[in-house]
Amino acid sequence: MEFFCYHRDRLGSLPIREELLERHWSYMDRYAKELIARGPTFADDGETPTGSVHAVRLPDAAAARAFAFDEPNYQAGAYRDVLLRRWRNVLGRTMWDFPGGRSGGNRYLVLGFGEGRAVDLDPPRRDDLIAYGPLLSDDGEAWLGTAALLRAEGADEARAVLTAERYAEVEVRAWEFGGRR
Repeated sequence: MEFFCYHRDRLGSLPIREELLERHWSYMDRYAKELIARGPTFADDGETPTGSVHAVRLPDAAAARAFAFDEPNYQAGAYRDVLLRRWRNVLGRTMWDFPGGRSGGNRYLVLGFGEGRAVDLDPPRRDDLIAYGPLLSDDGEAWLGTAALLRAEGADEARAVLTAERYAEVEVRAWEFGGRR
């Protein structure tokens, strides 16, 4: 099963994140083979962390909850909330397989939250998509939105990957490839 996990930072959590950086990376190293994508999100200034994204393949929902809630930054109180949803990796690849590589251009997380009839199940432009797929209910049956990681010129271009009027809310954050530098 594939899951999309987005830990959103508490205000002022940067000192905790800096202190626990090696513990966070070591924790993620344990999931290296299961990770589809990972990396921090940032505020409009491009420097202040706002969260941490992880798309991961795990055996079941219990393993996904353990992954999300045993994470060292979560345990230390760095995050204000956690979005954890079943997800389907429409592109069928990891971020490390993205032809555009780790650098060049701006990268974004786009989350669209909705309900009812699913939209945007087929991604509109594949060349700049790093990861893409529907957010699903726990049983994998109901569509709850869409999550995308992509390269774009700016936030407005990134937002346009989704049919915005079909979502109750669309969230866009600057994002970068995660992992050890």
